[in-house]
Order: sequence, then C-alpha cells, then structure tokens
Amino acid sequence: MKCLKSSKTGNIIRVSDKEAYNATSEWKFIPKSEWKAERRPAPKEVLVEVQEQTIAEKQLNKKKKDK
Repeated sequence: MKCLKSSKTGNIIRVSDKEAYNATSEWKFIPKSEWKAERRPAPKEVLVEVQEQTIAEKQLNKKKKDK
C-alpha cells in the first residue's frame, strides 16, 4: 500500500502498489504518517479554570487549617 497526495486538490489517498505505480503525474508519494494525521481526530483541548484567592481569603484558610 502506498499513500498519494494530489498536487491539484490536496486530497490524500491510500492505494495498492499497482494502482500507485499507474497513478498520473498529479499524484505524489507521501509518508504514511501524513495520511494518518489527516485521518485521526484532533485531540480535544481541556480547559481548567483556576480560581485565584485574595490575600484575605488565603489568610482565613490558613487560620482555619491551623486550628
């Protein structure tokens, strides 16, 4: 199996060796990793909110812990 990319449209296909050999000059060989990257979904971003405490809140929390 070979991976080909169209120079006109940018489409990436995976074909057998025989089909790749007979491909027109429009198609160029590319690494399999490029084909895989297009097929895999993008990783989801996880947003974590960090709440900042005021100085007074920090002092109160510290006093509560000391008790």
